[in-house]
Amino acid sequence: MQISDIIGDIVSSYNETGTTRYFDNSPLPQLSAVTEMIDELKGIIYPGYRNLEALHSANIEVYVGAAVEHLAEKLTDIIERAFTHSEFFNDLPPAERRQEIKSLAEETTQTFLCRISGIRRMLAKDVEAAYAGDPACKSLDEAVLCYPGLEAVTVHRLAHALHLLHVPMIPRMMSEYAHSKTGIDIHPGASIGEYFFIDHGTGVVVGETAFIGNWVKLYQGVTLGAVSFPKDEAGELIRSTKRHPTLEDNVVVYANATILGGKTVIGKGSVVGSSVWLTHSLPAGTTIMIEKPNLKVRNAQTGEYDWII
Repeated sequence: MQISDIIGDIVSSYNETGTTRYFDNSPLPQLSAVTEMIDELKGIIYPGYRNLEALHSANIEVYVGAAVEHLAEKLTDIIERAFTHSEFFNDLPPAERRQEIKSLAEETTQTFLCRISGIRRMLAKDVEAAYAGDPACKSLDEAVLCYPGLEAVTVHRLAHALHLLHVPMIPRMMSEYAHSKTGIDIHPGASIGEYFFIDHGTGVVVGETAFIGNWVKLYQGVTLGAVSFPKDEAGELIRSTKRHPTLEDNVVVYANATILGGKTVIGKGSVVGSSVWLTHSLPAGTTIMIEKPNLKVRNAQTGEYDWII
């Protein structure tokens, strides 16, 4: 095929599919802008950890002031783009709709920025939980700089705040960015209490309607998922139900455990062992684990299995 034929074939596919392409005068939120916004937020959340310039008490207010002003402008634009492609105000005339969306974006940005100090206080407790929960962690600074679990939780708490403000798309873009960096997949709708710690973290999945209490600790490979996806009479997925489990305070879930279902509640102080598969609730203070498997040991000299552990 000639280059012109290839180009024509690609362009034709845009019309054939009707999806996976976007043609409109109103640009979509861009992932690059969202990731820049995340980095700026982390610079405010953890001042001095992610900045080239030295910070101290004398210049911190100037630094925060400049950072917040720059962030406010960028965040308003991103949120306005997201609202433009939602169903909000669809019944209004175009000019009035644009003005309503602009006003909503500005109001939402202001509300979100007001919540940053509270998010910082929550994350400070998560840093303490990381240090308290892992003997390999030598300092609070190490937890901030090195732990992927804290990275994922940082982005989640920011994304969750935007989710609660009903901002479309942006929270999911944030969570998937954190997922790509850490291997930890937390839906921005998940509710997570204080002093939360994910150790190692690779492969952790936390679903949209999961509820996690205080001082909960998860290890790598843990899934807090749904048993199945209920459908309505028309065969469409029902999206408003609680599909994911609840973990009450002081629960520990070890590596590769799977806990499923919106009615599944893991009671306060319970321990779920590695590779356990759970679709039912546990009372408070329960420890559950898989029975020790039989291991066959092969003799390297004879090739026979001499004994079983």
